[in-house]
Amino acid sequence: MPPLLVTLAGLALRLASLVVIAQPGYTDAYYYATTAARLAHGEGLTADFLWAPLDAPTLAPFPIPSHRFWMPLATVVQAAGIVVLGPLLGDFRAGQLALVLASLALPPVSYALARTLGASDRAAIVAALLVALGGLFAPAWPSLDGFGLAALLGSLFFLAFDRAARGDVRAAALCGLCAGLLYLARAEGALFGVPLLALVGRRGARRAGLAGSAIALAIGLAWLARGALLGASPDLLARGILLPRYDAFFSLTSPTGSVDLWARLGALLTNASTALVALFVLLAPGTVLGARALWSRADVRAFVWLALGVYLAESLLFTLHSTRGSYFHSLAAFFPFAVALAVVGTERLLAARLRRVAFAGALALAAVMSVGALLAWDESFNVPYRARAAALGSIPSGPFSAIDAAAWRWISGRSVVVTPSDGLASARCLATRYGARTLVLEPVHFAAYEALYQGSGIIALPLEPGPCP
Repeated sequence: MPPLLVTLAGLALRLASLVVIAQPGYTDAYYYATTAARLAHGEGLTADFLWAPLDAPTLAPFPIPSHRFWMPLATVVQAAGIVVLGPLLGDFRAGQLALVLASLALPPVSYALARTLGASDRAAIVAALLVALGGLFAPAWPSLDGFGLAALLGSLFFLAFDRAARGDVRAAALCGLCAGLLYLARAEGALFGVPLLALVGRRGARRAGLAGSAIALAIGLAWLARGALLGASPDLLARGILLPRYDAFFSLTSPTGSVDLWARLGALLTNASTALVALFVLLAPGTVLGARALWSRADVRAFVWLALGVYLAESLLFTLHSTRGSYFHSLAAFFPFAVALAVVGTERLLAARLRRVAFAGALALAAVMSVGALLAWDESFNVPYRARAAALGSIPSGPFSAIDAAAWRWISGRSVVVTPSDGLASARCLATRYGARTLVLEPVHFAAYEALYQGSGIIALPLEPGPCP
């Protein structure tokens, strides 16, 4: 099966998955989708909803500058799709198609990675098929999020890095571009600039390292300058690294305290398990063996150190965020190269007959996991979406307060503010600032509202404005 047929198979899989991924689904994707539509329609990087207090540190009136916490690339790519195809497909499908097109490049790039690492043509096609199937990433590739973009940029970085390490300035420039754009997709993408900086001190690769580092830094500093012009969020550190509990991220007042050591150790175990399962379990030994066998290659060493660095940073610094999806997001940038290493390691370890069995088993497991992941996505996100859409008619007109403001903004088309996790007094403060007069409570709600949640399903209660602290 040539790479083109694998790409076409990937297209068929993505189109089939669109039956399930017919709405954004979860907070991150709702946020990107809504802000993309605003950007495409000339309203800039702004939001007319408040998903978390961090996005409006001074409680400025709507619209507020968006992306103080989230990175902008998924929004910008969707906005480009909406500009081109929005009149034909509608904003949602046009934005989604732009991201799907990016994910369609993953199978051929995965094939190229495996061949570059020394895999046979057959093994490289297996790698391409595994990435096309996705496993746990099956619903991620067509999602309105940055998974596919991160996977593509990470793969192109590793594809070019070995040449950059040998002094190829053009390859280093590509690595710098990928590292800079990856930072705009995921904040930890900034770490991909470290191997380029390391090349600056390497004889024969200094010019390449300087070129790649300069491009990556220019992109990163431009985004940081935008943040500086907006004004820093004073408690970003407290909400990012020092969270004592995850719900404190959504409190109106600044969180105090810090997560304990046991939680950080637990995150190390949880995230290691996530990485193992994301690699289809069966392929993990092959990845390790492939890395050992090819350790002399600069791209393999960069992959190992970056994967370890992101794993430790997510687990030990951004502990509570990491176990609630952040680390899984981070894995996308490493997934295709890890699969390519795995098929190389498997080829070197096993005789031809056992190798065929291992590859067939991995493909079968990937197919099962892909179907299971799509079914799980449907249950986790489509069911709540339908419940919210059905309840919308019972919510009085005007702005309102809800736990997932990004989701409700997309569903209702109204301005929505988060129900702060520190309780009703903070909700009343936001009601004063943003005109919310209804408090919407769902079965999943912050503990501070437990006394108000009487009954079942989604309920709407009057919300009186009140003073701010």
